[in-house]
Amino acid sequence: MTSSPTRASVRTSVRVPLRFGDGFSTAAETITFHGLADQAEHLALVFGEPTANPAPLVRMHSECLTGDVFGSARCDCGPQLREAVERLSNEGGVLLYLRQEGRGIGLYNKLDAYALQDHGLDTYEANSALGLPEDGRDYTAAAQMLTALGIGTISLLSNNPDKGAQLSAHGITVRHHVPTGVFATPTNVGYLRAKVERTGHTIALAG
Repeated sequence: MTSSPTRASVRTSVRVPLRFGDGFSTAAETITFHGLADQAEHLALVFGEPTANPAPLVRMHSECLTGDVFGSARCDCGPQLREAVERLSNEGGVLLYLRQEGRGIGLYNKLDAYALQDHGLDTYEANSALGLPEDGRDYTAAAQMLTALGIGTISLLSNNPDKGAQLSAHGITVRHHVPTGVFATPTNVGYLRAKVERTGHTIALAG
């Protein structure tokens, strides 16, 4: 089933210089929107001229305060964000930074889920034990943002098949699926393995 979400529109656009802890720096046109379906404050960071590419590179990155800001080693979110920004800066494209902490359950619930993981549950089991969805993310707003930017066909930088499926259901053509790097460490390999085994993420784990 294919549907087109209600149209959103660009609210503001401002150029923002970006700098990461390892010294990498770039700049992005940072865009806010009116009319997003979930009324959340999602951002689009635009690098170069993506509309000049018939299928520009797009990364949908769900906010992860612990990983993106504090460098938590329990996930691979921070390294994925860093990789995506450099690739987009080099190739041109769009980073959709989506306010969907903890796969949509929020920061406090995510930390509660961490506590359950410390007692043996995997990341999905922990969400379920809290009476929450394993993955509560809806990408309607992401499709609206792309449409507002004049982008209808993309190359999706993601290991998560659900992202492409949801975008396709909302009328965005995913021409290519581009995997991210594998950022496995002793502290996050169980988390990554659960993503592979439970939700079919395309992450090539050793062993």
